Amino acid sequence: MSLVRSIQEKLQHQPHSITLSTICFIIITILCIVKFTRRNNKFNNLPPSPPKLPIIGNLHQLGTLPHQSLKELANKYGPLLLLQLGQTQALVVSSAELVEEIAKSHDIAFSNRANTKAAKIFFYQCKEVGFAPYGEEWRMKRKLCVLELLSTNRVRSFQPIRKDEVSMMINTICEACAKGSIVNLSKMIITTANNISSRCIFGRSSDGRKGIGEVVRKMMSQLTTLGIGDLFPSLNWVDVLTGFNSRLKVTFAELDAFLEEVIEEHKRKKKDKNIINDSSYDNKDFVDIFLQLQEKNMLEFELTGDTIRGILMDMFVGGSDTVSTTLEWAFSELAKNPKCMKKAQEEVRRIVDGKSKIEENHLNQMNYMKCVLKETLRLHPPVPLLVPRETSTSVKLNGYNIPNKTTVYVNSYAIHRDPKLWENAEEFIPERFEGNNDDQQVDYKVIDFQLIPFGIGRRGCPGVSFGIASAEYLMANLLYWFDWKVPNNNSNGDDDFEMDMSELSGMTVTKKQPLYLQPILYSFHSKS
Repeated sequence: MSLVRSIQEKLQHQPHSITLSTICFIIITILCIVKFTRRNNKFNNLPPSPPKLPIIGNLHQLGTLPHQSLKELANKYGPLLLLQLGQTQALVVSSAELVEEIAKSHDIAFSNRANTKAAKIFFYQCKEVGFAPYGEEWRMKRKLCVLELLSTNRVRSFQPIRKDEVSMMINTICEACAKGSIVNLSKMIITTANNISSRCIFGRSSDGRKGIGEVVRKMMSQLTTLGIGDLFPSLNWVDVLTGFNSRLKVTFAELDAFLEEVIEEHKRKKKDKNIINDSSYDNKDFVDIFLQLQEKNMLEFELTGDTIRGILMDMFVGGSDTVSTTLEWAFSELAKNPKCMKKAQEEVRRIVDGKSKIEENHLNQMNYMKCVLKETLRLHPPVPLLVPRETSTSVKLNGYNIPNKTTVYVNSYAIHRDPKLWENAEEFIPERFEGNNDDQQVDYKVIDFQLIPFGIGRRGCPGVSFGIASAEYLMANLLYWFDWKVPNNNSNGDDDFEMDMSELSGMTVTKKQPLYLQPILYSFHSKS
């Protein structure tokens, strides 16, 4: 997200009179002086802060890709920075040591969410899991999701859906091979990942379905946009005048209508089939499970319609967008590094050994492919600035005083590229994760805080297994069935060609330009 761009767009596209601008300037100036004078008098020994401008503070230093700009600021001023973003203060953490201190010593104090206006509107006043405030009810909701929706058995039960959707993708690519066509691999991965998540969660494919695809993309874009009220709470009313609130509510209304349609459809089917009291969860999507739990009414909290819709949206966003983003970057890096591509393909083809389908036991043996995924998550974490937290009390971190209600950004992008932690940190080297001793490998689970693509502590992503299962199965099939050629590559086979690896900022950081590759169907010797 770009905070500066957010403000600029609002100011450029709205007709403000000179009188209104003058009044706003005076009000902001007075509020900032009073607010920050009081806070600075109360709190001494604050973390270092880069030089800031009046009123906007450090907003101008964030640029269009904040995770990169904040990494540069950390290199210059240190891994713990206190920034003034309009009328609010934000703490930026950019080292594994500091993340470890937070997780081991202050996890509860850092477990609240700093919710924006968009998050509150899209996620039903944050009644779900991802954006809900920390507390007993949040713990029960998270436990429900982990046990009933994201357990190992539940993830395994969705394998037929993964196989079905990936098979359709492979058939489409085979048709392109027959024509010698170049494919938009980014689009194919996004469509397949979305369809897998949509079928597991909603019981229906998102491809071509009314509403969900375009509306979710619009929501993801708006979710990263901060209103004037987010940056200057005392000017919350300005978002009404600019139409910012209205735009969010229009998108929300479309989302809410879609989710309500899905839920009502499930209720009708359950009534017709009389399976509401069936205790077996086999072949049920997330909506089925929620409705069954709601019907039994045995939970320690009220499972309202808003809570169900909010958690469903949590699951869809977390299970599709992060998967497609990771695979898009993975194949971009493999295309840039043909030796890594060849090594991964040879491993997959050796293990599957000419079989017509890739099974789960095959995936468990694909160690190098898993290293490729880990290296991709290191260089290109889908959410480079982890979903912002907010301190619930004042706390001392690394000897500095951190005030209560401070927004906290953990820059996983900076940590993953820290040369103190990673040799040749800017290079794509999957081999860095290889090792005969599992204890020597950096795992997806946060152990040493060097690799944190899924967050840390209590607010870490509960759907890691769900996302990784889809990512591994998609990647294995794309490597198994096809060789991949970069269009217009040098005829001499030079590996040092240029590929556009520029980023597009958003809730997840995707490639700015889609990945186009030419697939070549791999010829297997006939095997039984």
